[in-house]
Amino acid sequence: MAHDLSLAQSHAFQLCRDLMVPITLFKSGDEFGVLPSDELDDEDDLEIVHEYFPRGSH
Repeated sequence: MAHDLSLAQSHAFQLCRDLMVPITLFKSGDEFGVLPSDELDDEDDLEIVHEYFPRGSH
């Protein structure tokens, strides 16, 4: 988790490119985090900020 949005965005973009899977950038409380999109559950109490898609898959 990170408190800096630009750092979290950079990590999400790079993770998406490395893993070639959709990555979700989310906010929980006052921190930002990233996870592969398929690991998130609808019941998670997270604010979705952005979803990154690998080139060619969206």
